Amino acid sequence: MSELTHFNEQGRAKMVDISEKEVTSRIAVAHSSIKVNPEIYTKIIEGSFKKGDVLAVAQVAGVMAAKNTSDWIPMCHPLQLTGVDITFQWETNEPDHYELHIEATVKTTGKTGVEMEALTAASATALTIYDMCKAVDKGMIIGQTFLVQKSGGKSGDFSR
Repeated sequence: MSELTHFNEQGRAKMVDISEKEVTSRIAVAHSSIKVNPEIYTKIIEGSFKKGDVLAVAQVAGVMAAKNTSDWIPMCHPLQLTGVDITFQWETNEPDHYELHIEATVKTTGKTGVEMEALTAASATALTIYDMCKAVDKGMIIGQTFLVQKSGGKSGDFSR
């Protein structure tokens, strides 16, 4: 198991020094999901929410979240991202199963990875969908959020 790097000699939290690390191309993909009721599913598909296009707003929220991850997660380095993409895939099993799968892909060329940015983007996307749809049903369930894969950097590639 790797040694934890976010603690100093006194056992206190620190931001890891990446000044000696190599610049490499880095990509991370994260997943989240949200289960909705049939009415919300229909309204999203038809684009009939008064607040606007739910998925378009959620995509923008995901991109913004990725770009601002270091403002949310204390030990994350501010990164110059080179790309963020949020995609959606519905899983339906009528009459009662409507789950939207969210995939966030984040890219950079730098000295540290973008796993936290991808995870933050996926989470913020799901939360935005919840926020935009909660007037119809507060019983939505945000599903597991996890890293799907990552590439680049000293620790190498990871794939779930």
